[in-house]
Amino acid sequence: MGKLRKPLPSEIVFEVKSQLGALVKTTHSYWKIITQVKHPSIQGKEKLVKEVLRVPDEIRVSKKDNKVYLFYKKYAKKLLCVVARIDDNEGFIITVYYTEKIKEGELKWKK
Repeated sequence: MGKLRKPLPSEIVFEVKSQLGALVKTTHSYWKIITQVKHPSIQGKEKLVKEVLRVPDEIRVSKKDNKVYLFYKKYAKKLLCVVARIDDNEGFIITVYYTEKIKEGELKWKK
């Protein structure tokens, strides 16, 4: 399997420097999948997603893949979780969702 093509600047919805120092981005086409297919409750929440990446309450490493990080921040009674794959200080969003519980996994950073 070949390496993924880097998205063109015009394809990127946003790119943000995460608490871990990595640049995390998502493309228009993938953001549409997240917000219209996977988790419609995230539609219009770009500002919150960027905030979670920049100033999370907690970051955990996935139990299944040590290059996947789960960024959590509490809003009202729920947590917003941004899941991103980060490699060589660059990353991309896998998914974003609201949850009531933090998943298990190694604690990487805590506020």
